[in-house]
Amino acid sequence: MDQGVGLPEPSALELSRRAWRRSRARRSTLIGLLSTLVFAVVAYLVVTNAPGWPRVQTTFFSPSVAWESLPLILEGLWLNLQVLVLGGFLVLVVGLLVSLTRTLRGAALAPLRILATAYVDLFRGMPLIIVLYLVGFGFPALGLQGMPTSPFVLGTVAIVLVYGAYVAEVFRAGIESVHPSQRAAARSLGLNHRQTMRIVVLPQALRTVTPALLNDFIALQKDVGLISVLGALDAVRQAQILVGQSFNFTPYVVAGLLFVLLAIPSARVADAVSARARRRQQSGSLL
Repeated sequence: MDQGVGLPEPSALELSRRAWRRSRARRSTLIGLLSTLVFAVVAYLVVTNAPGWPRVQTTFFSPSVAWESLPLILEGLWLNLQVLVLGGFLVLVVGLLVSLTRTLRGAALAPLRILATAYVDLFRGMPLIIVLYLVGFGFPALGLQGMPTSPFVLGTVAIVLVYGAYVAEVFRAGIESVHPSQRAAARSLGLNHRQTMRIVVLPQALRTVTPALLNDFIALQKDVGLISVLGALDAVRQAQILVGQSFNFTPYVVAGLLFVLLAIPSARVADAVSARARRRQQSGSLL
């Protein structure tokens, strides 16, 4: 079946508008590339002609030190990736559960709503590094039987606690953005509250908040490097050890560039999703 059946053909005026927007986009892209190139050349000349540039180049941008430190930093980055994947999944689960708890109705469920609100207020207001210290050093100090002591586990728990609070608010905003008439229509069809949330509300909410979730994921990619404060041998900690051995800061630059390379694909995906959502809103049923 032709997927275009039932959709009106764009008018000549709409086609001309699309062509104009494409030409403006190409022009803007060209201007942006040229201005970026000019800025990069000027910045390079200013930095490389500074009096202290030779010393900075040796201390921060040594190719030989970068190449020697790369294997150990990549080994540490693998630990960051494990925390990112596991923590990202758990953040989504915790955030969704907390957001659903905050949207519950009924006086009997007030304690759950209060508890969820207190969790969000506490961990959204507390810096991640403080939570890492409290969880990473506080939990083992309790001396409870079976309490994990691994920096990987404790660091992941701290990250999930903090980012779960942020993601919960993102989910809640998406749920509340769904028009009440959608719920009313679902209830009129005989769906209960759980079915209404699962079939009607959540699919629309997830589509709305996807760009915001991707931005939080990009922030999470950077913050997984903070588990180094617990002694985890991640990329940042490996770079710190190498710097302590050679008194050369190039390993920090290598670790930073690896995190940037890790974040760039996610940033482009986030931009594409945001642009697609914007086009959908502007074009209505034609997209």
